[in-house]
Order: sequence, then structure tokens, then C-alpha cells
Amino acid sequence: MLNDIKNDAQTRMGKSIDALKHDLSRLRTGRASTSLVDHIKVPYYGSDTALNQVASVSLADGRSIIITPFEKNMVAPIEKALLASDIGITPTTAGTVIRLNMPPLTEERRRDLAKHVSHEGENAKIAIRNVRRDALQHIKDLLKEKQITEDEERKADEEIQKITDRFVKEVDTVAKAKEEELMAM
Repeated sequence: MLNDIKNDAQTRMGKSIDALKHDLSRLRTGRASTSLVDHIKVPYYGSDTALNQVASVSLADGRSIIITPFEKNMVAPIEKALLASDIGITPTTAGTVIRLNMPPLTEERRRDLAKHVSHEGENAKIAIRNVRRDALQHIKDLLKEKQITEDEERKADEEIQKITDRFVKEVDTVAKAKEEELMAM
């Protein structure tokens, strides 16, 4: 029973880390990354389809992404979807190839993005602490129902805290790595 609570807490904390990594991967760092356009949907025969389902997305070099539609008639809808997206880059079209050139980030923009990264890291820590609170509440409920002893409760509380500390350190590591990537010229 206690193991189930610990495993559930660990799984949910792991999902918080995964969500943080996903959110940070979409952050524009000045270097090109295909994950920048992963979330973009394109109208394709009446339904919204992921960009990578209607075109090949690849890196030309460190500062540009090349998008090659599988069908010629998809160039305009892809271009329109890119313009409407939140990536803030204007696509350049040459025939059937769409190119996204990443402008270098200014120092001020880098600082703003670094603040955003630390804010996202703090949100992930809050999510992890909420998971800890839920797990501790479940343990207290078991103690009230006299399904576990006080010693078992104390030991489980300590183990939940160790798990929480480990995941908080991982959030710090992920956020620090992304900040360093942002501040690198």
C-alpha cells in the first residue's frame, strides 16, 4: 500500500520533469531545432495535421530549419501556419522549400528567456511539491484508518521527502542546463 503511494508519487513527479523538458525544448535559443515546429498544426484536407506529417523537417545548419512539403500544394498552408504560430520567425519560401532562419538573440532577449526558464522550473517544483503533499495526505489517511503504524508513517514521510528532493534537484539541473544554453553565444 505504501509502495503504491511512493510509486505513484514518483511517476507523477517524473511526468512533471518530462513536461518541463517538453516546454523548454520549444524555447527558441538562437540555435535551430526541429522541436521548435513540432507543435504546429497545418490544415490538410479538412483536418489539422501535425507539420511533420505533411512535410519533412530537417536542419540545414545551426541556424536554419528546412521544411519540404510532401505535396506541392501544401507550401502555402504550411507557410500560413508558420506565420500564425508563436515561434516568431518569418518563413522564406524558395519554390517548394520553406526555410526558417533563426536570428541571433539579443542579450536582453536572452536574459528574458533565462527568467522564463527559471519561472518554468519554479512551476515544475511547485507541481512536484503538490504531488508530495498528496502522497503525504494519503499516508496520513492510512494512519487515521489504522492501516499503518506511526513508525511506518514516519518512515514513508522520509522516503517521500527523499524522492521529492531528488526530483527538485533534477528540475534545477534541467533549468540550469537550458539557461546555460541560452546564455551561450
